[in-house]
Amino acid sequence: MASRVEDPLGAFCTHSRPALAGSGAGPLEGRTFAVKDVFHIAGYRTGFGSPEWLETHEPATATASAVGCLLDAGAEMVGKTLTDELAYSLTGENVHYGTPINPAAPDRVPGGSSNGSASAVAGGAADFALGTDCGGSVRLPASYCGIFGIRPTVDRVPLDGVIPFGPPFDVAGWFARDAELLETVGRVLLDETEPPPEPRRLLRGTDAFEAVEDRIETALEPAVARVEDALGPATDVSISEDGLGHWFETFRIVQGASIWSNLGEWITATRPRLGPGAKMRLDWAAGLDPIEVAAAREDHAAIRQRIESAIGEGDVLVIPTSPRAAPLKNTPIDDIEIRFRNQAMHLLCIAGLGGLPQISLPMAEIDGLPLGLSLIGPRGADMQLLALARKLTA
Repeated sequence: MASRVEDPLGAFCTHSRPALAGSGAGPLEGRTFAVKDVFHIAGYRTGFGSPEWLETHEPATATASAVGCLLDAGAEMVGKTLTDELAYSLTGENVHYGTPINPAAPDRVPGGSSNGSASAVAGGAADFALGTDCGGSVRLPASYCGIFGIRPTVDRVPLDGVIPFGPPFDVAGWFARDAELLETVGRVLLDETEPPPEPRRLLRGTDAFEAVEDRIETALEPAVARVEDALGPATDVSISEDGLGHWFETFRIVQGASIWSNLGEWITATRPRLGPGAKMRLDWAAGLDPIEVAAAREDHAAIRQRIESAIGEGDVLVIPTSPRAAPLKNTPIDDIEIRFRNQAMHLLCIAGLGGLPQISLPMAEIDGLPLGLSLIGPRGADMQLLALARKLTA
C-alpha cells in the first residue's frame, strides 16, 4: 500500500482515500499520480462528485484498466481527486465538496470537471494525474491552472472501469507539469514505443481565433510564433464552414442526450440534491426533443467528415484553448454559463466532434494569469502531438 499525501489544496476526496503502490519498475518508477473520482478502484466507492451517487452505489469490484496500466509501469497512486458534480461542469466548483485551489490563481476556479486532478498536479501534490474529458474537462483546467493537459483520440485509452458520461465524446486524459512526463505517460497509456513521424504542416484555425477577444489573440501570438519556428509558417484555415456556433449547438445536443441516457434513470429514481449549474443543465438535457437530437446526430456525422477533410495526416491545427483566463470563484451562474462555459465550448467542441487528440500547452499569460495554446491533430496523432509539445517547451 502506498502512502497518502497531505492535501492543503483541497484536491483529494475525503470520502475515499485509496493509495496504491506501483510495480516497482518501469518507465514511471518513482512517479506519483492522482486519479479523478470517476475511475473505479477495487474495494472503494466511486463518488462522481455527488454524495447521493456515493451512497447509492456499491464499492467497485475491479480497478479501471488505465489505472492498472500506470501502476504496472511503476507509478504510485496517491489518491482520488474531486470532480464537479456528476462531472457536468467546467468550473471546478462543487456545492457538496468545495472548490480545489487553483495554485496559479488562488482566487479563481481551477476549471472542471477534472478539477482535483488539475489542482493536484499544478500544486505539486502529484507528478501527473488522470482525468476525463468529454466537453473540455482536461483541456480547460489545464489552461486555467497553467499545466499541460491532453485529450487523446477517442477510444485510444481504455474506459472500462470509468463511469460513462457522454459517449461518443468521453476520453480518459491526463495532466503533467512538464511535457516530457506528459509524453512518457502517453507512451504507457497508448502502448506506443516507436518514435512518431514529424508533422508536415501547421494550420491556424482562423475561426477559432476570431471567436476570442483581440487581447487574447495578442497574448497568444508569441506562443503561435514558437510553433511556427518549429513547423514553418502556418496556413490559415477556417475549420467550421457553417460556424463554430452551429458546431457548439450540435455538440451540446448530442452530448446532453447521451448524458441523460446514462444518468436520467438514476436521477429520476434518486432525485439527488443538485447544485444550480448541474440542475440547470440536467433539466435541459431531460427536455431535449428526440427529433432535434436525431437532427443533431446527422449534423455530427457531417461535421466529422468536414474535420477529417480539413485536418489530414501530418497536420497540426493551432487554436486557443480557452477564450479567457479562469473566472473568479463565485462568479454568478449566468455569467459562468454564457461568458465562460458556452464561449469556451465553441473552441473545445472541435476536437470533441472529430474525436481528435488535443494538447493544451501552458505557453501564454493574460493579466498575469495562465492561458493555454492548443495543438490538435488527426485521429491517432497523439504521440506526434506529445513529441511536438516536448520539443516546443524543452
